[in-house]
Amino acid sequence: MSGGVKRYVHEKIRFIQASAADEHVLVIPGPKTELIEAPRSRIYSIRSPLLSRTSRYRALLNLRAVEEILERERPDLIESGDPYQVGWKAIASGQALRIPAVGFYHSHFPEAYLRSSARYLGRTGTEFVMDVARHYVRNFYNQFAATLVPSARLGELLTGWGVENVRAVDLGVDVEIFRSQPDDAAATRDSLGISPGRCLLLYVGRLAQEKNTQTLFAAFELLDPQRYHLLIIGDGLQRADLQALRGRVGNVSWRQYCADSAELARLYRAADLLVHPGVQETFGLTALESQACGTPVVGIRGSYMDRIIFGDQKFWARENSPAALANAIVGSSRQDLRAFSEAASQRIRECYAWPRVFDRLFCIYREVRAHYRAF
Repeated sequence: MSGGVKRYVHEKIRFIQASAADEHVLVIPGPKTELIEAPRSRIYSIRSPLLSRTSRYRALLNLRAVEEILERERPDLIESGDPYQVGWKAIASGQALRIPAVGFYHSHFPEAYLRSSARYLGRTGTEFVMDVARHYVRNFYNQFAATLVPSARLGELLTGWGVENVRAVDLGVDVEIFRSQPDDAAATRDSLGISPGRCLLLYVGRLAQEKNTQTLFAAFELLDPQRYHLLIIGDGLQRADLQALRGRVGNVSWRQYCADSAELARLYRAADLLVHPGVQETFGLTALESQACGTPVVGIRGSYMDRIIFGDQKFWARENSPAALANAIVGSSRQDLRAFSEAASQRIRECYAWPRVFDRLFCIYREVRAHYRAF
C-alpha cells in the first residue's frame, strides 16, 4: 500500500476499534505470510515479491490465498483499492459468496501512467490507449456495487466515462496529531541542520513518475542554493535521480520514509512550504496534513487537489514545467502565507477529521448493503 492508502486503512481500523461495533479484516502483501490480530481487527499478510530493489511496494500475486481468506471470514462487505488482479478477485469472490463489493478509485491511473506515453506514441496512439483505458475503467468499476472516489469532480469524470455507481468520499486527517501547535519548528529545524534564514521546502511521497517528482527535482536546481533547502521524505523508482540531485546541489536532505505520524507532523511544522508537484492527484492527503499543521502548500494548478487548498493559489504554477514550479516556489516563499494557516487548520479540523469522514463512509456502506441484490 502507498502512503495515503495505508493511512486510510489504518485510520479506519482505529475508528472501528474506538467507536464502532464492527470488525475489520485487511489483506495486504508482505514479506511473509502471517496473521496479526487485534480487538475487532485482523490483518492478513500474504508473502509477495517486491516490485523493485529500491521499492518497499509488493505485488500481491497469490490470489488463491485472497480467496481462501474471504471464504473463511465471510465479511458483510468487501472493499478493494486495487484496479488490477486483486480487484478482479474481489469482484469474483463477492459474486461467489453473495457479498457486495465496492471499489475505491484511489489513483487516477489512466492519466497518471498513460498520458506520459504521448511523447513515445504520438497523439493518435495516446488517444487510442486512453480509449482502451476508459473502456477498462468502465467495465471494471461497473461490476462493483459502488465506486468510491475522493473527489466529486473526479467522480463526474468517471461518470462521463460511463461508470454508473460513483460515490464521492473525502479522505481525512488525524487532527489531534496534525495540528499547528506545539511551536516546535525551531527545534526540529535545528535537529535537521537547517541554518536560520533558509527556506525549508518539504516533499512527502513516493519518488515516482506519476508523482511528477522529476519536475520537482529540476525546479529545485533553478533555485538559489543559498536561500533554499529541500527535505524529501519518501522512496521509489526515482531514488537514483534524487541521489544525483543531492550530488549536484548539496542542499538536499532525504529520509526513506517516516512511519511515526507525530514525527511527520513535526516535520510539516518545521517546513516553510510543502511543495506538491503532482498533477494527477485524486485528493492530495499530504497537502491536507501540511495545512492542518499550519504549513502552506505550493504546487501546480489544475489537479483534483485544488479544492482542498485553503490558502491563496495565485502564485501556484499554471503549467507543468520546472521553470513554472520554481517561480511558484519563489513567489510563494516571499509571501506571508502563514497568515492563512490558522484558518486553514481550523477548517480542516471541522471538515476533514477522520471520525467525520468515516461516519459518512459507513453510511455509504450501509446503503450498499441495504440495496444489494446478489445475482
